[in-house]
Amino acid sequence: MKNKFIKALICSTVIAAAVSCNKELDTVPTGSVDASTALKTSNDVKAALIGSYADFGVADFYGGRPFMEADLLANVNEMNWSGTYQQLTQINNKSIPIDNSFVANVWLSGYRAINDVNNVISAASAVDARDSARVIGEAEFIRGASYFELVKLFAKAWNDGDPTANPGVPIILTPTTSITEASKVKRNTVAEVYQQAITDLKNAEANLPTSNGTYATKAAAEAILARIYLQQGDYANAAQAATNAIDNSGATLEANYADAFGVTNSKEDIFAIQVTSTSGTQGFNEFYSSAQRGDIQINAAALNMYDPNDVRGQFFYTDNGSVYTSKFEELYGNVHTIRVAEMYLIRAESNFRLGTSVGDTPVNDINRIRNRAGLPSYSAGDLTLDKILTERKLELAFEGFSLDDIKRTKGSVANLPWNSPKLIFPIPKREIVANPNLTQNEGY
Repeated sequence: MKNKFIKALICSTVIAAAVSCNKELDTVPTGSVDASTALKTSNDVKAALIGSYADFGVADFYGGRPFMEADLLANVNEMNWSGTYQQLTQINNKSIPIDNSFVANVWLSGYRAINDVNNVISAASAVDARDSARVIGEAEFIRGASYFELVKLFAKAWNDGDPTANPGVPIILTPTTSITEASKVKRNTVAEVYQQAITDLKNAEANLPTSNGTYATKAAAEAILARIYLQQGDYANAAQAATNAIDNSGATLEANYADAFGVTNSKEDIFAIQVTSTSGTQGFNEFYSSAQRGDIQINAAALNMYDPNDVRGQFFYTDNGSVYTSKFEELYGNVHTIRVAEMYLIRAESNFRLGTSVGDTPVNDINRIRNRAGLPSYSAGDLTLDKILTERKLELAFEGFSLDDIKRTKGSVANLPWNSPKLIFPIPKREIVANPNLTQNEGY
């Protein structure tokens, strides 16, 4: 019965368009699900939470594709896109129509995960007392991380104009049980969406344990908070959140850079999406590996940024004359969503900008990253913001950070300024058609 409920629940998660389901599994109307009867016991709610992780980690959301798509949108000459998917060609060309199906799938997948956890939270009273806080914390982690990802892709950057006025994405905090209900939602402001993500993640931080198997932990919530604060330019909170994530995760840098990208979780993972042969595809591997589609090759412009002695610059391979990154070669490799290396980089940048040493000095944090890469240490006097940002780019290359960094540092993508409407996804056409309360982004 649980499997039938989960299938019906998935069918009810539309924001403004119907999703067709396998009729043989439909035991209740797909436009309406009564969570009060479906989630009766603690085990029911826990099973629904596991289903939420599955939807959160699909290839079209935290399983890799949106991060790859953001890098394509930020790409000028570091990557070569040679794929046949017209929709991804449109993203790489910064010319996205409102009916781009890859963009629509990100929106739908994000809101499906959000609706899943809204159901979990609404039924949390059924969870046994010893697990209640953890279950709610995991659900709020998924919801907060989802809203942060959606608002970055589908709305103006935090520093682009007035976030208290700019339209973000709809905030929905209760289960969506019908298409009619979903078609009434409006876009909240960018500031409201950021605040909701922060609230969810702070609640998750308070409720989650430091150890939770492969599921969300206190440190995972702190790490996403660090990302949010960095994107907002709130460097004091970013440095503190990154420090909390480092301290509470117990994660340490792998001795060898390559070991951070294996099949299973590495010791530097703070949070990773678990991928198996039965759970679906890994969105990065799908496009970056020559053993799969191999649609993204690495150009000399990217390779030439690395020092000859930098082991990260050697983490590439050549196949049929094209160069590929070695980061995503495992077909069923986990998606290493949050690595402790990123937290050191956030803390170093934030402390450097403020002239502080929360957790450690900027030079010590940067040298941790450089030394692991086989590079000599900087002295404190040699360190500059440009060097920190370069270290971040080299360490996190092709992992989905390029567009965010261009926007928050006010860079450019070729002749497009950081705040160009072309660097924002359109609200999907099917959502606009079905819901007249949704407004379209500028330029579409």
